[in-house]
Amino acid sequence: MDRTLESLKHIIAQVLPHRDPALVFKDLNVVSMLQEFWESKQQQRATFPSEGVVVYESLPSPGPPFVSYVTLPGGSCFGNFQCCLSRAEARRDAAKVALINSLFNELPSRRITKEFIMESVQEAVASTSGTLGDADDPGTSVGAYHYMLESNMGKTMLEFQELMTIFQLLHWNGSLKALRETKCSRQEVISYYSQYSLDEKMRSHMALDWIMKERESPGILSQELRLALRELEEARKAGQELRFYKEKKEILSLALTQIYSDPDTSSPSDDQLSLTALCGYH
Repeated sequence: MDRTLESLKHIIAQVLPHRDPALVFKDLNVVSMLQEFWESKQQQRATFPSEGVVVYESLPSPGPPFVSYVTLPGGSCFGNFQCCLSRAEARRDAAKVALINSLFNELPSRRITKEFIMESVQEAVASTSGTLGDADDPGTSVGAYHYMLESNMGKTMLEFQELMTIFQLLHWNGSLKALRETKCSRQEVISYYSQYSLDEKMRSHMALDWIMKERESPGILSQELRLALRELEEARKAGQELRFYKEKKEILSLALTQIYSDPDTSSPSDDQLSLTALCGYH
């Protein structure tokens, strides 16, 4: 732990040279420090060049406790995990969680290296009761994970997380299973989605898929949304990265909004809901 703290202080001294590393997390102006950290990062190198701002979102609430989320360049999301009696306090708490994670992301141990890949694959094999031989077979889940890690060699875990979130959503949405049934290889799917970021177009496709599921099983949208909200709250209170849970909530809310605002938002042909349109490479 002492070595980790010393590493964090060294990173603070490099990225925020005019700040006292011993006082960073006690400073009430942590919101400006988080913004300053990412601005400094982007000046040093092209980190997430397409997204250059730290974005805050406060949930509407008539009174405490208040909830605030902060989304970093690249899409990683964090929230306040303490019970906050004001919106400003919730915003500061969310910024503090995000700043700590941003600093940890700079540690050498958070960068994808050959050693990191080897350890991660071994952990994946142990959790799936597979074998190390599976890592060389992209047709297996361990092999696909291995391929994804090797394709992102040198990236940090926050950079890698965006791609992982896309595949978590595709798995949750049922798209990965459907793609396997069309004989798409895991490598093809990974290579395709690695070119894209999680944007409004992808969210809209997933929302339309859930509209189809709702027509087949009425009530499933509300059920999934309740589950997503519970998962989001539990993850926030645990101080975890929240993007997967928050994206689920956004996609399901979008689907419900479209159903109630336009009952005719249905035809797969009109909205190009086929897997071919979604994939784009078949």
